[in-house]
Amino acid sequence: MRAVVQRVAYSKVTVDGDVTGEIQKGLNVLLGIGQEDSEKDIEYLAEKIINLRVFEDSSGKMNLSLLDVNGELLIVSQFTLYGDCRKGKRPSYDKAARPEIADGIYNKFVDYCKQYGIKVQTGKFQAMMMVEIQNDGPVTLLIDSKKEF
Repeated sequence: MRAVVQRVAYSKVTVDGDVTGEIQKGLNVLLGIGQEDSEKDIEYLAEKIINLRVFEDSSGKMNLSLLDVNGELLIVSQFTLYGDCRKGKRPSYDKAARPEIADGIYNKFVDYCKQYGIKVQTGKFQAMMMVEIQNDGPVTLLIDSKKEF
């Protein structure tokens, strides 16, 4: 499971002109599901993201988590995070989970995050989405549950 995590002042996702998710201060998470992902990957990645200390404390040091600042979370499915661009000019998505499997894992990830009592919003799985991100900092991190990077 892979994620691009961005600290945001605001983020919104729309599908066919309809807003499906919108947050204020928090984290925008672009989430990719791999073929080998399991419950362990869900737990690892969710806990890592929610507890990341990427928000500034009173001294201006990134020392606070999403929970500490009562932040919000926007989770958007993004299978292209498993795009392998090492050969040729067209990315290969062989390591991405099939949609029928990825959808269930994505929903379990969202539900797991909701257990923390924070506002969690989402995009729409397998839809063409427009994602608006007002990156704060900018702060952008890459996280992989298999720790490949």
